[in-house]
Amino acid sequence: MPAENLITIPARKGKAARVKKGQRVKLINTHGSQVVDTWAFNSDDLTEFMSMEYTRVALGSILPKAGVTLVTNRRRPILAFLEDTSPGIHDTLCGPCDRYRYEQLGIAEYHDNCTDNLWQAMRELDLTPPQTPAAWNVFMNIPVAADGTFTFEPPLTKPGDYVVLRAEMDCVIAFSACPQDVVPINGPDCKPTEAHFEIL
Repeated sequence: MPAENLITIPARKGKAARVKKGQRVKLINTHGSQVVDTWAFNSDDLTEFMSMEYTRVALGSILPKAGVTLVTNRRRPILAFLEDTSPGIHDTLCGPCDRYRYEQLGIAEYHDNCTDNLWQAMRELDLTPPQTPAAWNVFMNIPVAADGTFTFEPPLTKPGDYVVLRAEMDCVIAFSACPQDVVPINGPDCKPTEAHFEIL
């Protein structure tokens, strides 16, 4: 694909874009170990947004697979999940990291986080989200055991793995290259990297 069409999600930062109904978005795990928190908002009414809670109910599953549609907090389709070259592990359980999460992990000073990245990415489009919804944590590997416990594990992806999504309404899509560097969700070396996306 031509490099000039790629939009960079900088390491530890966020990026948002407007997407028209029917357009596709290709999200690429460029280096193979980066989790990308993903949100989508109805362009005409930001109080309607992609909901992990309602998507889990709609799918009857905690793991969206290619061929399904993710829905909003009004239970309407917002993103169709068309393609996936990764092993298909994309978390819907964990909320986006924030200052409080890093404080609990023992980080006293400010730490980049997905919550702030969402708000900054939206501000770049002169938009203000009504709240921070739970993100779809694309490429994030959170195995759930039979007893209901879960662990934070490195992604199972390889460099260049991607997902393709289609907007089911005019929307604003936002991404955060998760800055988590305390637990190994961005690989065993705990080193966040940039990711990329392309609007097709």
